[in-house]
Amino acid sequence: MATDQLLADPVGTADTAPPKRSFTHRLPSLTGLRFPAALAVFLYHAALPIPSLRLLADDGAETGFTRLAGQAGGLGVTFFFVLSGFVLAWSARKGDTATHFWRRRFVKIYPNYVIAWVLAMVVFAGAYTPMRTALANLLMVQSWIPDFNTYFSVDPPSWSLGAEAVFYLAFPLLYGACRRIRPQHLKYWIGGVVAGIVATPLAAYALLPDTPGIPGGDASSVVQYWFAYVLPPVRMMDFALGILAALAVRNGRWRNIGMVWSSLLLVAGYALTRYVPYLYGQRAATIVPVVLLIAAAALADNENRFTLFRNRAMTWLGEISFAFYLLHFIVLAYLRELLGARMFSVPATIGLLIGAAAVSVLLSWALYALVEAPITRRFSKPRRRSRLG
Repeated sequence: MATDQLLADPVGTADTAPPKRSFTHRLPSLTGLRFPAALAVFLYHAALPIPSLRLLADDGAETGFTRLAGQAGGLGVTFFFVLSGFVLAWSARKGDTATHFWRRRFVKIYPNYVIAWVLAMVVFAGAYTPMRTALANLLMVQSWIPDFNTYFSVDPPSWSLGAEAVFYLAFPLLYGACRRIRPQHLKYWIGGVVAGIVATPLAAYALLPDTPGIPGGDASSVVQYWFAYVLPPVRMMDFALGILAALAVRNGRWRNIGMVWSSLLLVAGYALTRYVPYLYGQRAATIVPVVLLIAAAALADNENRFTLFRNRAMTWLGEISFAFYLLHFIVLAYLRELLGARMFSVPATIGLLIGAAAVSVLLSWALYALVEAPITRRFSKPRRRSRLG
């Protein structure tokens, strides 16, 4: 099959075409939900009990904060991976080409990524990062290397963009394969992918060495953590789940429980992360509520129903959330550096973190307005060939 036909409708799959029902291309509630997910990752990093980030003087308060936000990063990343597959499948255009798709993804993601890489190297990472590790990050391949100081190096949140790059490369083929599934069989594939996600930590604990442990904790080994949480082919199950859910919704094969019940299930799933082995809490405990919430928000937007996330403020925050995701760790690390060795009370720490979040939002706004939005507008569409003569 030619590359430029990969996003075309598969031959002989008329029975997988969506029912004749109109669907909106704009999903503002899903845009608005991006910021709470990014904020969850911010809180996770703020709660890490490591000298380069810790602000709280009281050990008991630090322990409580770490326990409260200890799986917020996993939840946020899982949400983004599922959301990415869902939105790309939802908005896939008939007759689109793989090369045009890859071009749009590249110009949206990579310029911001490079700027964040440069900032992190200048602000803190350049002082101790080997050149080969820095280059692995710049080339977005750090998530393939089972070394904690590599896959979480330079700007640590950026490992997930290395995984996303793999998802984008695979999307034309993966979407085409999913489109070939008969609508009545989508539920079995969704169930199978969820089962695979739940089985991943089981395989990691059972088959991989349990030493050396993750720095600062003994919840899993470095290689177990890498396999279950970081490795792109494993995390592609989250992305594929989003694609399958979008197809199920568009084919009228989704049982919608609404945003309220989905949100309550998500809260319950997050509470469950405290009582299951660490790697299960990273994504297995919350994966079902995450996909239910994403589908419910899409359906609410399609039916023009009210949600808390489709107002102007939330959609604006959602638009800058990618930049926020890339920049917040740099802000937190630089704040700790500026403050020296001083530690702070709970009220003072809350104030400092609110300030760090506000600075991250302002910097993200600047990055979005000055880089992401104009570059995306300018380069996401190929230039028209000029006529000769």
